[in-house]
Amino acid sequence: MSDKVKFTIDGKECTGKKGQLLVDAATENGVYIPVLCHWKDVEPAASCRICTVRVNGNYITACTTTVEEGSTVENDTPEIRDMRKTIVEMLFVEGNHFCPSCEKSGDCDLQALGYLYQMMVPRFPYAFENREIQASSPKIFLDKNRCIFCKRCIRMIKDDQDRNYFAFKGRGNHLEITIDEKLAAGMTEEQAQRAMEICPVGAILRKEVGFITPIGKRKYDKVPIGSDIESQNKKGGEK
Repeated sequence: MSDKVKFTIDGKECTGKKGQLLVDAATENGVYIPVLCHWKDVEPAASCRICTVRVNGNYITACTTTVEEGSTVENDTPEIRDMRKTIVEMLFVEGNHFCPSCEKSGDCDLQALGYLYQMMVPRFPYAFENREIQASSPKIFLDKNRCIFCKRCIRMIKDDQDRNYFAFKGRGNHLEITIDEKLAAGMTEEQAQRAMEICPVGAILRKEVGFITPIGKRKYDKVPIGSDIESQNKKGGEK
């Protein structure tokens, strides 16, 4: 029996594997679904909700939903675009994201989504949170003001004994990201670089390393987020 599954996204016929997450299947078919907390082959968390789509009339997160035979997926509608723009605006006002002074500017997924959805003035008041910057680690700065609670660092950055460098502490309005200072003292250069790279914003930054790639030549400086995936879609249509 074939493990292939056929479904559609915004009318485009797509093929995936049984049990495959919708967001990953969409990528393989050249369809961009935005993500902030998701990372391929890492257990999904559904923290940010930016990947929300409509499947057979129901709104669900594409990072936790597997493809089903004959499913009809809506991913790029005015309602969904506004929903995603709303989420981006909420994330901007909840933290302190001052892009011009951030080392992650141009490589920041949240900033890139702000441009993609043409965010100008957020419809929500700024919270003006004042969370501490944890700089005790010899390798990284942890700017809690920029954290969007995606859990990528918690799920992905561990030592050789599978212990987490990062964790959440507090609840509700007092929730914040923190780092195990004892473990972080032994963090390698590779782990520090990996932590900075997987963070979708500028919450985790390498110490003594900055502007190796100058502004203007960074990931999203010349092309919008998702353009690499959408180019697959165009190439597929030319065949």
